Amino acid sequence: MTDDPRTPGSDDGRDPLQDMLRQMFGGQAPDAEEIRRAMQGMGGPGGMPFDPSALDPSVMQQAMAQFQAMMSPGPDSDGPVNWSLATQAARQAVAGEDPSVGTFARREVDDALRLAELWLDGVTDTAPVGEVGAAWSRAEWVEATAKTWRRLTEPVAESLSAAMSRALEQQLPSQLPEGMDAGMLGGLTPMLRNMGGTMFGLQLGGAVGTLGKEVLSGTDIGLPIAGHRPVMIPVNIEEFGDGLNVPDDQLRLYLALREVARLRLFLHSPWLERDLFAAVEQYAAGLRLDTSSIERAAESVDPADPSSMQAVFEGASFIAEPDATQRAALDQLELLIALVEGWVDVVVAKAAAPLESAQALRETMNRRRASGGPAEEAFAALVGLELRPRRLREAAAFWEHITDEHGVEYREEIWSSPERQPTAEDLDDPAGYGTRRSAADASTDALDDELRRLLDGGYGEAPKEG
Repeated sequence: MTDDPRTPGSDDGRDPLQDMLRQMFGGQAPDAEEIRRAMQGMGGPGGMPFDPSALDPSVMQQAMAQFQAMMSPGPDSDGPVNWSLATQAARQAVAGEDPSVGTFARREVDDALRLAELWLDGVTDTAPVGEVGAAWSRAEWVEATAKTWRRLTEPVAESLSAAMSRALEQQLPSQLPEGMDAGMLGGLTPMLRNMGGTMFGLQLGGAVGTLGKEVLSGTDIGLPIAGHRPVMIPVNIEEFGDGLNVPDDQLRLYLALREVARLRLFLHSPWLERDLFAAVEQYAAGLRLDTSSIERAAESVDPADPSSMQAVFEGASFIAEPDATQRAALDQLELLIALVEGWVDVVVAKAAAPLESAQALRETMNRRRASGGPAEEAFAALVGLELRPRRLREAAAFWEHITDEHGVEYREEIWSSPERQPTAEDLDDPAGYGTRRSAADASTDALDDELRRLLDGGYGEAPKEG
């Protein structure tokens, strides 16, 4: 430091930059003069030397405070991941293209959801949802689903953010501008440890925000991420309908049928939602990281360019190829999602029969659901999971056969227990499901009888030896 700490913009003899650094780092604050000398070595606009004394101290302090907030875990975070930043980034992604839902649009959605309940009563034995429907803006969807996204991504997010932070701590000293003392990074260490969580939060928020521009309802991705209330997103439905050449009221009703049908199924079979979320969490928790890719990505982070932090995750995946155990878990998860979507497809096709555009909408929705989109691809890059029903058509064919062969009551009764969940073999051979299930039920009943006799003492005394 010089003998005179006064700088332009300071009337009381104090150095505002040094004060700001002390507020941020306490006793480990780097020397403000070292930072100024390093900044003077950087080029300014048009190749002119950069003059740090020309900076407005209040603007600098505001910018540094924002940077510090980004580097902190956030008030609702128990670990390194900045979940508050993820929600903020998601909201920013939908801002500017998110009109508030008007009274007329809300009435249209409410009417469609009510009519959907009535039409579904005639084709399924599942009970009505019993919740008042809602029409949400994109931002409302983001806020309402934030906790669910955290639940789905937290296992891999914790591991990934910690690994990225460690790699950055190792890489950044070699990337400092010429003339900047690497020793000053000591005060930055706490923030560097959270940088991985910051980057993950930014990218997760971006992916959720992009998805918020695409989802049509609360269960559109196949999971009840918005809870058990029927929800529709009018602005997204309007954009989706552009170019379909389908009347707006028919599109809205068809989507309402799909939303209500999924929720009816989840409420009819409480174990289904539990097992779906458990499967996603278990899969994410068991993922292995590609540490070499993480280290290479850390080399591209420029400490003088905050935008480079957000670019690290774009178009890249740091998830290692799944092993045999993870692949088996993924296959089981995809099977369960396909069974749900196949059931919804069959039930809604029957309920929507009066609609002139029903068949065209069915094909459109199945193609959309099976192929996914940019948002799902971004989500897959972050957590290594694509929530797509790859065997959707086989699952739909299975439920159609069950309905034709055994009836609606038998079909809905399959969902009463996870033990009766159809397998991949059943999708390959729907006609054999009834025989295989009868054999499995008989085996289970026999085992229960044997256990009951044992507990009741029905076998008498065991023979004595000798």
